[in-house]
Amino acid sequence: MAGMTKTQLVRHLAEQTEVSNKVSAQYLELLAALAVKETKKNGAFTLPGLGKLVKQQRKARLGRNPQTGDTIKIPAKTVVKFRVAKAVKDAIAPGKK
Repeated sequence: MAGMTKTQLVRHLAEQTEVSNKVSAQYLELLAALAVKETKKNGAFTLPGLGKLVKQQRKARLGRNPQTGDTIKIPAKTVVKFRVAKAVKDAIAPGKK
């Protein structure tokens, strides 16, 4: 199952907004750069209507090496998660009623 490629997305945005592919690509690049910058700086970035990028701290924990079965220590680290907006969740996969 293949998703939309960046080229297809740029072309679609350009057609819908009646701008050139170059302008559409620049907009997409700026949006991505802004999302990274704001998430890094403030810990979160909201894409209205889609969801939110959130930076979280993960605690150190013990894990298991699947090849040897040995217990290993996994260090603490920062991870980024995307929380999907409720409206999007309901539109794509409506709950049972």
